[in-house]
Amino acid sequence: MSPSSTTPEVSVIHRPSDSAALDHSKLMSKQHSDGGWGLVPIQSRAGRFTSYDVADFETVTGFESEWKYTPIRELSALLGGALDGGRYDYEVESVTSDDIHVEWVPRSDSRIGTVGTPEERGSANAWSAFEDALVVTVSGDEVAEATIGRSNFGSTPRAAHLFLDAKPNSRGIVVLNNAGGAHVSENVEIRVGDGASLTVVSVQEWDPGAIHLATHFTRLGRDSHLRHVVVSLSGSVVRVNTIAHLAGEGSDVELFGVYFADAGEHLEHQTFVNHDAPHSKSRVSYRGALQGENARAVWIGDVLIRPTAPGTDSYEENRNLLLTDGTRADSVPNLEIETGEIAGAGHASASGRFDDEQLFYLSSRGIPEDEARRLVVRGFLSAIIHRIGIPAVEERLEHAIEAELRFAAEEAAS
Repeated sequence: MSPSSTTPEVSVIHRPSDSAALDHSKLMSKQHSDGGWGLVPIQSRAGRFTSYDVADFETVTGFESEWKYTPIRELSALLGGALDGGRYDYEVESVTSDDIHVEWVPRSDSRIGTVGTPEERGSANAWSAFEDALVVTVSGDEVAEATIGRSNFGSTPRAAHLFLDAKPNSRGIVVLNNAGGAHVSENVEIRVGDGASLTVVSVQEWDPGAIHLATHFTRLGRDSHLRHVVVSLSGSVVRVNTIAHLAGEGSDVELFGVYFADAGEHLEHQTFVNHDAPHSKSRVSYRGALQGENARAVWIGDVLIRPTAPGTDSYEENRNLLLTDGTRADSVPNLEIETGEIAGAGHASASGRFDDEQLFYLSSRGIPEDEARRLVVRGFLSAIIHRIGIPAVEERLEHAIEAELRFAAEEAAS
């Protein structure tokens, strides 16, 4: 591949103390500007307005920094309309231990809201509308696995709320399989207790025409580890935002993503890593492939290293492979460093087409061009898939990507 790198945005910010910012925010009951303070756009990622109430957010216009890459016309019902916040159908497809428990709880449950607060209107609308939350609790010190399938959201605009709770020193793997039709906005809270290790895999294989907005809030305790994987393979508009708050000393997060956008699909992923504790570590790596007219992918990666986080080690990257004409990939890495005492911080971003030398090498050894192209794409995306660490999931995703590539080849030949 011959990539053309984007220009990353890097800044060193001097801002008021958190207490001063909090006192100022008390003066404002609504979001009035890009930054939410009603003065000038906030230059730090930490300055975004937050609220659980959708009424506190201004109407989305598409000019806001968090929405400017998103087709908001298709999301109008989720951004401000009435949502069905009732329970939905789900299936526990597999569970390996009694140390994983799944249950519905009312929104008044004391755990709800302890991990994060909505930063934009879509998330707040879902928070304002949901009635019950689905809670998955991991409690054992032996690795326990659960796979939860959700395939019957229907076409009615709805809100959903999911809470994943890894108790201190627990070990767990939770896979979310999303499929079928959907017109849903949801919030996912992921709490990783002190010393816990949790892997979360969210797979989006929606029907054509499905619309899915999701915000995953995560909070990591002392010496905890989270591997969070987002796999988006289909749907009309899919936007998954992941916020990782490294709140405990020695916490470690890995945010991985892989996506494959076909013609007319918009697949968007935004990540925010908030280093708030000493000696925390983060690795962010997203890769995607795009094929077909108006296939669109967006990745925005924000990393904030606060003054309270000396010894931070952070790196983020995004790479896109453009398979046909008519595709577009936007890739925007951002890095803010508020302390000089770090172990390392960096980022990279590149988008490009096939490397002709790779294709020539394979073709010269008797491999047909179509098959050579599939091998290159599979190798490109497998770099992420093989880091998931769950063989059954990795094999399933390999087959799904192979099916996407063969479908594209058939479409091109017809």
